[in-house]
Amino acid sequence: MTTMTDTSVREFKMPDVGEGLTEAEILKWYVQVGDTVTDGQVVCEVETAKAAVELPIPYDGVVRDLRFPEGTTVDVGTAIIAIDVSGDAPAEAETPVEAPETAPAPEAPVAPEAKPAGSGRQPVLVGYGVATSSTRRRPRKGPELPVQQASVTIQTELNGHGPAPVSPAPASSAPTAPAAGLSRPLAKPPVRKLAKDLGVDLSTVIPSGPDGIITREDVHAAAAPAQAPAPLAQAPAVPAAPAASYDAARETRIPVKGVRKATAQAMVGSAFTAPHVTEFVTVDVTRTLKLVEELKQDKDFVGLRVNPLLLIAKALLVAIRRNPDVNASWDETNQEIVLKHYVNLGIAAATPRGLIVPNIKDAHTRTLPQLAQDLGELVATAKEGRTSPAAMQGGTVTITNVGVFGVDTGTPILPPGESAILAVGAIKLQPWVHKGKVKPRQVTTLALSFDHRLIDGELGSKVLADVAAVLEQPKKLITWA
Repeated sequence: MTTMTDTSVREFKMPDVGEGLTEAEILKWYVQVGDTVTDGQVVCEVETAKAAVELPIPYDGVVRDLRFPEGTTVDVGTAIIAIDVSGDAPAEAETPVEAPETAPAPEAPVAPEAKPAGSGRQPVLVGYGVATSSTRRRPRKGPELPVQQASVTIQTELNGHGPAPVSPAPASSAPTAPAAGLSRPLAKPPVRKLAKDLGVDLSTVIPSGPDGIITREDVHAAAAPAQAPAPLAQAPAVPAAPAASYDAARETRIPVKGVRKATAQAMVGSAFTAPHVTEFVTVDVTRTLKLVEELKQDKDFVGLRVNPLLLIAKALLVAIRRNPDVNASWDETNQEIVLKHYVNLGIAAATPRGLIVPNIKDAHTRTLPQLAQDLGELVATAKEGRTSPAAMQGGTVTITNVGVFGVDTGTPILPPGESAILAVGAIKLQPWVHKGKVKPRQVTTLALSFDHRLIDGELGSKVLADVAAVLEQPKKLITWA
């Protein structure tokens, strides 16, 4: 396996493609070892907790190594592919980090290699930028105090942690664990997290990586003896709790990860943070369905997807305009209610990877044809699994259409940070009193869940009643405009 000491090889690390995410699963490799790649070429597809994203490679060269197989979840910052750039493109300049003037410099600085003019690149992913130079850790030196102080100072600049007081250590030819207090052990963030989870003190681990870096294998090796049971005396017999019974032959275990894991965490957090209230109303939407059929014939809607959801979305936007206090969020830190003067309308979408809620930015400014186009693009993108993380951030209110599954209604849970969510039930032909007579009419049930810290019963009832009124009498889209 290629190491970073080979200056002709560049390692591409898993970037943060979703603003603060810590891991991503490699769904598919588009290249194999030996393939030639160019700067900007997509080499793999990964799934984060928010969406599936394609990753382009920032180098020209030949694939030397694929570090992880498909289906592996990898921490952000971990190298996932190695590219040999010796034959196709010059290696990027490497500039060693110099110690501050207050510390003695153990080595002379190495002049960076010249880069061809016009070789700069622009960032292509959220959280992924182009570094103008890279850094290389100096190898740890011997017991001389000035050199050791300079090494500690360099590591302080790299990691942002102040060193403990340094004292000379006796020389030894055999590898030993670093003494506590000399310097912060060298390890990448994922390795530090692993050590913390296993209860391993990194200062006692013997590093085997290049330049004295502690690897995952080192941490596991240090944890293995501690995890092996070694009782010194015979403990009194204690009745063990009955183990859970599993039938492996007739059961399937599905790892919870990606979108499904993020959704579960968000829903639990929302359900036990915001006090939910749900109200219901059953409404005759016969006139709305007639309007839908008329709009399908309108030349302004040619090529657009026109369905009841379009008018339901417009009805909710009208209700929000009439009751603007419903469009808000709760700031727990500052104990403030934040009124939003814009509406980012979320649409819950079921996808093969789980439930996602992308939103239409500034939906309150969109005309009905524009809203139809936005809804069509949003649904199509979600079904293809190409929804970007940005499209799922910043929502203010949401619509979930459970009626497509034949369900009458439900009590939906709020997406985190939002004030209300409208559930739309199945539209069915039912007996209904219309103009004093019982007639078959198209009827549906709406359910509005809202955060009772922000919205009291009166405000929530007004919003739901306004949505129902528009759907029963679509002409209110004009009179309430």
